[in-house]
Amino acid sequence: MTVSVKDQLALMARYHGWATTRLLASIEPMPEEAYRGPCGVFFQSVHGTLNHLLLTDSEIWYPRFTGGRTEIIELDAEIENDRVKLSSRLIAATSRWSEYVDNLSDAALAADLRFTMTTGQARTLPMPAALLHVFNHATHHRGQITAAISMLGFGCQPLDLPHLIFAEQAVPKAP
Repeated sequence: MTVSVKDQLALMARYHGWATTRLLASIEPMPEEAYRGPCGVFFQSVHGTLNHLLLTDSEIWYPRFTGGRTEIIELDAEIENDRVKLSSRLIAATSRWSEYVDNLSDAALAADLRFTMTTGQARTLPMPAALLHVFNHATHHRGQITAAISMLGFGCQPLDLPHLIFAEQAVPKAP
């Protein structure tokens, strides 16, 4: 069976939203001090790392793809202090990638993405590589968070890609 690049990107976009939603459900019962306390990750805490994910997903990368403006901003900036609002915003931010990928034309998929780094440098990436970076970047930080919450004594639902595929296979297809 041949799978197109667009189909692979669509899978990764679904995975991005699904894995983020599952991670946030696992974090929900954490007490505030564990959630906000230093835990040895690059962005200091679970909260700091989730903020970084929201920042990069909604304020940096999504505007680059959709013609919006990306401000030069520190990558550790806190853009949402409220834990519940942060979760809601992250779910919304990660979920919109599926529609974006679904609406990509073949020409857009074959084009380059031209953007400006937060340092001000102009850069170009092939569209599939740029999209894969968004999804891979989030996977990297979700992995940091799952390691941190495990070391803090909290559990996390499995986030591996096959679990999404198994879940989708279990849902009956509409006639």
